[in-house]
Amino acid sequence: MAEKIPMLALSPTMEKGKIAKWKVKEGELIKEGTVLCDVETDKTTMEYESMNEGVLLKIITGNGEKASVGDIIAICGEKGENIDSILKEINKNNEKNETEKIIKKDLSVNIITENKTDRIKISPLARKIANEKGIRTDKIKGSGPGGRIIKSDVENYRENNIYEEKYEDKKIEISEKRKVIAERLSKSKYTSPHFYLTVSVDMTNILNTRNDSKEEKININAFIIKFVSKAIEKYTLINSTWENNFITVHGSVDISLAVAQKDGLITPVVRNTQKLGIKEINEKLKYLIEKARNNSLDPEEYSDSTFTVSNLGSYGIEEFTAIINPPGSAILAVGKTIKTAVVNEATDEITIKPMMKITLSCDHRVIDGAYGAEFLNYLKKIMENPIISLM
Repeated sequence: MAEKIPMLALSPTMEKGKIAKWKVKEGELIKEGTVLCDVETDKTTMEYESMNEGVLLKIITGNGEKASVGDIIAICGEKGENIDSILKEINKNNEKNETEKIIKKDLSVNIITENKTDRIKISPLARKIANEKGIRTDKIKGSGPGGRIIKSDVENYRENNIYEEKYEDKKIEISEKRKVIAERLSKSKYTSPHFYLTVSVDMTNILNTRNDSKEEKININAFIIKFVSKAIEKYTLINSTWENNFITVHGSVDISLAVAQKDGLITPVVRNTQKLGIKEINEKLKYLIEKARNNSLDPEEYSDSTFTVSNLGSYGIEEFTAIINPPGSAILAVGKTIKTAVVNEATDEITIKPMMKITLSCDHRVIDGAYGAEFLNYLKKIMENPIISLM
């Protein structure tokens, strides 16, 4: 018996998927576990594995086309089986959805047109000339009674603007990933009451340690993640999630790093950082960042972090504030390390030091101002003097 193959939610936040490429052709045999196609989700590109067995009778959603979760993307069954009734049902549903979209669009256009018509006062001759010359009447200032647009207004407008250069607007289709990023960050910003704390960190010791390494240089983010993890061991409430009726203080410290992609960003997670050394964190970061840039991260590799680091220093940004990445209650924004004149408070001498500004965004429902300040100052202290974290 023929079976419908629906678009499945291949990531926790996926609402729509785009068929990147079908791996099976119509008429070919499929089994349970057969990779049917590659699907671009809101986060990455994933393989769609079949849960059906039989022959792929019909592909409904072709390469490059999108389908909402639950929509039918293909039909499978026995070779030569009649699927006309299923196709009619699918076409009927698609026509119904398309009709609803058209009706909504027409209504919105009519409302806009009617409103514009009501506002613009113009003589019939002036409107005729404007239409012939392709001039937008809402751009013309009327000189007639009550601001009415007359023939001379249209002709003068054209003469005065004959050399006006026109540039075309470019519309960029919003990807599913960008939509989800927008929804998640908007929800975070307007649901979680943010407050921000900033300090400057002397990076001398970290940079010296990094430069003295005889092995491959360790990514600066590995140092930051390790020191954040150390600070969280002392200030555990930073590693929490607001759950409406209670606050969950997480046992493991799972820190994500914001990684830029062409159509948005993704946050691969280094898990259990409290048990890892800086070199181990560095190796895991290299692996995850490479997968992120190739759009091949698995859902468990970018979901459910308890704290996030966002570093824009490599882009020349000196200081910024970041929006909290749920389900975490805090995120650290890291700026560029800059040689800065610093006054020694004891001697009043001025020295040049490599300084970096870090800004902590906190969810005020979970973290109070004083607690956040204590955490950030302790983080600054152990970054400047790593030996303190071992005492």
